[in-house]
Amino acid sequence: MRRAIVTFAVSALLWGCGQETGKVSVTDYEAQRQAAVARLAKSKPAPQGTAAPAEAAPGKPAENAFGSADKGFTYVAAGKRDPFRSFILEQQASRNLKRDRGPLEQFELAQLALHAVVWDTPRPRALVTDPSGRGYIVAEGTPIGKNEGRVTKITDNLVVVRETYVDYLGERTEKDIEMRVRQSQGG
Repeated sequence: MRRAIVTFAVSALLWGCGQETGKVSVTDYEAQRQAAVARLAKSKPAPQGTAAPAEAAPGKPAENAFGSADKGFTYVAAGKRDPFRSFILEQQASRNLKRDRGPLEQFELAQLALHAVVWDTPRPRALVTDPSGRGYIVAEGTPIGKNEGRVTKITDNLVVVRETYVDYLGERTEKDIEMRVRQSQGG
């Protein structure tokens, strides 16, 4: 039985190796490619005033081959932002170069709490605490928050902060944010 299986396997192997695989040879491929390039050149006339493209050297793709780029197209990046640069890091670097930041500018406004307001005076003031519980007295014009915020108005239980945001195109937007004394704190 074993002998029959081995004989069958050897004969199948010899019979299979004797047949051609039907693959395209390199010369056939080059001939098909040259025919396709010639068809493409016939269908697309050369622009006036220019010579027809020369045939490519063997081993190099033709100028108007299927995978080649259009020679008339050029990309101009002038006036466009670099898609691989982080605009957030640029903003932070420019802010850090401008001036030293105070302790209230290290926190987001949502992290700060308004505890008290002295408002019926010529120069109203407010007490703001950071997340660690340390208190700071602020007046109108005091820088506060990470987004270049400034205190613009202080009323009986309210401090208005105007923050400046910069979007990915570099456009600046200002937004007024209200900080209130919490009702549980007597506000």
